[in-house]
Amino acid sequence: MAQPSSPGSLILTFFGAYGRPGTAGDSGTPGTGGEPDGGGPAGSVPVAALIRLLATVGVDAPSVRSAVSRLKRRGLLVADRAGSRAAAYAPSDAARQVLADGDRRIYDRPRPAADGAWLLAVFSVPERERQRRHLLRSRLARLGFGNAAPGIWIAPAHLEEETRHTLERLGLTAYVDLFRGVHAGFEPTHEAVARWWDLDALASLHRDFLHAQEPVLHAWARRRKVTPEEAYRDYLPALDAWRRLPYADPGLPSGLLPDDWPGERAAEVFHALDAKLRGPGAEYAASVLRACG
Repeated sequence: MAQPSSPGSLILTFFGAYGRPGTAGDSGTPGTGGEPDGGGPAGSVPVAALIRLLATVGVDAPSVRSAVSRLKRRGLLVADRAGSRAAAYAPSDAARQVLADGDRRIYDRPRPAADGAWLLAVFSVPERERQRRHLLRSRLARLGFGNAAPGIWIAPAHLEEETRHTLERLGLTAYVDLFRGVHAGFEPTHEAVARWWDLDALASLHRDFLHAQEPVLHAWARRRKVTPEEAYRDYLPALDAWRRLPYADPGLPSGLLPDDWPGERAAEVFHALDAKLRGPGAEYAASVLRACG
């Protein structure tokens, strides 16, 4: 069963979809990344607006304030409008980079290379730097790598550019060698893939998403009118649930997956919801930001 979205996760999802420069709901001119009326950088969102925007998806004000404090401590949000009585926050530089990195993975899932190429990450980290070893393992896992053997991680080759960028950004390149190649045996590749990734767990994540979001899509398919607030109310939780899946499932070749693999259907449902609801949802987000700006 899927876990409910946390307030902190929903706040980051909001900033990714509507609260950055250039997003249709940012606090400058919609879609332009311009300066907001309040004088801070585009992407700065008043706490009052966050409270209203999260209330729309069922989160109360104390939970929003607590989540904002946690995100500040983690270095993901920074305070804006110093000296103003209207507190406002924007994503930190690090958070902006993470959100930008996620755009292509979330909205434009790449297809596996036709040549069946794989990317290997082989690393060695001295014991005295065990924290970097933990960071390296966790980031490779977040990128969707499977563990082929101790110190050897594997992913479809289409993740090479994103992997390079992530390792460079985190200062981890000195510990890693990257290789591209094909699986030459001796175990059949589809059996090896089932060993490198927990396919049952991945399939369960996709089915949880479908269980929650396919009825939402069916309900919208029967409606003629799309109202901005209702679109936002359904889109933000769907995006929050979806954005983890393209990282847990790196886009493995369909021929190496079970016949009843639910990943393609989950992607179809998300992209249909995205096409129908993201734009109207942006209208609602922009109206709240104007009202609270």
